Amino acid sequence: MAIIDKPSDYFETKLYTGNGGTQSITGLDFQPDWVWIKDRDDTYKQMLVDSVRGATKHLSSNSDAAEITNTANVTSFTSDGFALSSDGNVNANADKYASWNWKESATAGFDIVSYSGTGSAKTVSHNLGVKPDVIICKSRSGAEEWRVYSSYLGATKALRLNGTNAEDTDSGYWNNTEPTSSVFTVGTNGGTNGNGVTFIAYCFASVKGYSKFGSYTGNNNANGTFVYTGFKPAFVMIKRTSDTQGWVMWDNKRPGFNVTNQSLTANETSAEETGRIFDILSNGFKMRDTNTATNAASTYIYFVFAENPFVTSTDNGSIPATAR
Repeated sequence: MAIIDKPSDYFETKLYTGNGGTQSITGLDFQPDWVWIKDRDDTYKQMLVDSVRGATKHLSSNSDAAEITNTANVTSFTSDGFALSSDGNVNANADKYASWNWKESATAGFDIVSYSGTGSAKTVSHNLGVKPDVIICKSRSGAEEWRVYSSYLGATKALRLNGTNAEDTDSGYWNNTEPTSSVFTVGTNGGTNGNGVTFIAYCFASVKGYSKFGSYTGNNNANGTFVYTGFKPAFVMIKRTSDTQGWVMWDNKRPGFNVTNQSLTANETSAEETGRIFDILSNGFKMRDTNTATNAASTYIYFVFAENPFVTSTDNGSIPATAR
């Protein structure tokens, strides 16, 4: 994949304040295909909508619940944002919200795939053109937990986006088969391939200057681990793989300067917290505390999207090895 020189063409965090009625959130450089919204002030649900399922159909990363259709939630995607109605999960009066917005594009290493389960091992086509680093999968028509594939854990294991669970080992998730440049495989587990159940899968591959999916080892020190990404991060999500910790999320808009201490947790309805600290740097991120969710002497996986590339398509310099 080519280097992306302008990450905001494919991903951007947008903050807004709810009005309790209707409003349009604008100012993106693209029409989003995946929008993830969380109330920063209150314990409303995480709301995830996409262009494949339709703007009014939402899932919640904090829940195993099936897809719900709600016309008072996100009502449509627009050329530079999305429109909202009065539902408190996305538009409570005077509440502050964070929204994370992605454009589906093979260039940006992102494909949204809908498929039907059979209960027997099968392959599912994707359009990335390279092997996915991450697959986030959810049953749409049944109450099943979110399943997450990471290339750093391998196809024998999965994590649960809606839970704090450590990595699970089960051949039923991905049939012990690594994805390829054109397909991923699902086994017999109801969370990835229940018979007669419809599913949505968000597939990601790392793209130089735009996104990075990897792992690091924490050091349990306030002078914490530095993780090289090759760009200035705009969004970071971290999960401890071997212990029961949540999925911690930061972005470059909250608070907009270092140290960055305003986090949300993907598997919770909790309001924004200030107890997890790290720095966003020009070429990666660095932990600044000993919080066990992000910097114990343990292994973590990370999902990161860029604000600015450290090396662009016009640069000739080499990129150092990614921190693991």
